[in-house]
Amino acid sequence: MVQIETASEIRDFTPDELREAIEASLRDFKEGDILEGTVVKIDRDEVLLDIGYKSEGVIPTKELSIRHDVDPGQVVKVGDEVEALVLQKEDKEGRLILSKKRAQYERAWGRIEEVMQSGGTIKGPVIEVVKGGLILDIGLRGFLPASLVDLRRVRDLHPFVGTELEAKIIELDRNRNNVVLSRRAFLEESQSEGRKKFLESLQKGERRKGTVSSIVNFGAFVDLGGVDGLVHVSELSWKHVDHPSEVVQVGQEVEVEVLDVDLERERVSLSLKATQEDPWKEFERKYSAGEIIDGQVTKLVPFGAFVRVAAGIEGLVHISEISEQHIETPESVLQVGDEVRVKVIEVDVPRRRISLSMRQVGGAMPRPASEIEEEAAEASDAVAAGAGSASPSSAQLASQATEATPAEVATDVGDGSGASEPAPAAAPAGTAVAAQAEGPIGDPSTPEAAPSTDAAVDEEPTEPAVGAAAEPAAEGAGEGDGASEEDISLEAILEDLKRREGRSG
Repeated sequence: MVQIETASEIRDFTPDELREAIEASLRDFKEGDILEGTVVKIDRDEVLLDIGYKSEGVIPTKELSIRHDVDPGQVVKVGDEVEALVLQKEDKEGRLILSKKRAQYERAWGRIEEVMQSGGTIKGPVIEVVKGGLILDIGLRGFLPASLVDLRRVRDLHPFVGTELEAKIIELDRNRNNVVLSRRAFLEESQSEGRKKFLESLQKGERRKGTVSSIVNFGAFVDLGGVDGLVHVSELSWKHVDHPSEVVQVGQEVEVEVLDVDLERERVSLSLKATQEDPWKEFERKYSAGEIIDGQVTKLVPFGAFVRVAAGIEGLVHISEISEQHIETPESVLQVGDEVRVKVIEVDVPRRRISLSMRQVGGAMPRPASEIEEEAAEASDAVAAGAGSASPSSAQLASQATEATPAEVATDVGDGSGASEPAPAAAPAGTAVAAQAEGPIGDPSTPEAAPSTDAAVDEEPTEPAVGAAAEPAAEGAGEGDGASEEDISLEAILEDLKRREGRSG
């Protein structure tokens, strides 16, 4: 017989009654239930929790927190009241297995779903840096992508570890245990009103100081104080810019001018070059028409040459203003890179044009003929090397160029009286060309007496050649019996003409 003393009475219990009384005093629960208990002992591998059961519940270290590899003493203290979820009422050793982590997880899901539905935010400390972002402790592991940590991309995430961040929930999947957060959405929302007021305060044409926050291929973003504006690459400098990094660097303080403000899209267009003097206006201010300045040839075109007279400024020297003498092409006088002196004729800033003259400052003499011939010879050699043996020989070309009819020879080498005498058929083929080069043979005071080539061709010979004109021709034919037309040189033809001229005299 067992006596149980209570405040109201003392009575005896039978063994069956005692067992029933003990069972009635124990908490009734099942697996999956969340219970509240008191921490009574902390070991390296587990924590004992008194939940009013016949034995203490055991919380393994891995079930204490969502953090990995933590010291149990850093999570709970003896005497702490905590919640735990029942994993097993009895394991192989008859112990009650609990999970503090799972209890937090279940409680957190309900709270997170309510926050997402209401559009609110949630706070939690950063406990870990993982590939692609951060992990926040929000009762469970919430993932914050690196691109959503701040308004601008953050390269080093480690400084955020241990800090508490506030974020919005943008994705929730309980089946996959997936919670995605966005701190940027929270920051944009919280700054929306201030941003709108700031944009409304911006006026076109005003100048503001800012800091270059980022550089992209098409321009640079400048932070004006909470609002980023874009300086397009075309607005970075008056000079041509291949990449924005040639002009600005991240973190550089700059002064910009507001070009446009789009309140609906919350975009600001800025200009850096508008805060700098237009080099064309600066040139116009420094140099007026009539000034003589130095420049460098940058480009040759059929109608003239472009000369750089200042940084980013080029003027045109028309072909008629290059030299005092007539020239066919600018290349006959100038080369790219030449330093020249020019006179300013006209400066047209709106059209971005400058007219220059070299002729009015002394002009430029044509390049020496030997230099031009040398370049032509080099080009000819290059062509011949590429063409190979298929090119015709110089002798063949000379032979083709010097072919003439017997009538032409007779006409050009007459005695100066204007009468045409036909030459023998054996006359050298190159005689007519050489005669034309030397001019008509006869009275120098009457050049009109020389018959034209066309007349010589049309005129029919009426009698065979006689006298002085026929004799050299016959001699030339005799010399050509043993040699080809290619062997007849220009010097031999000229000598023949001189002999004939002496005889006719």
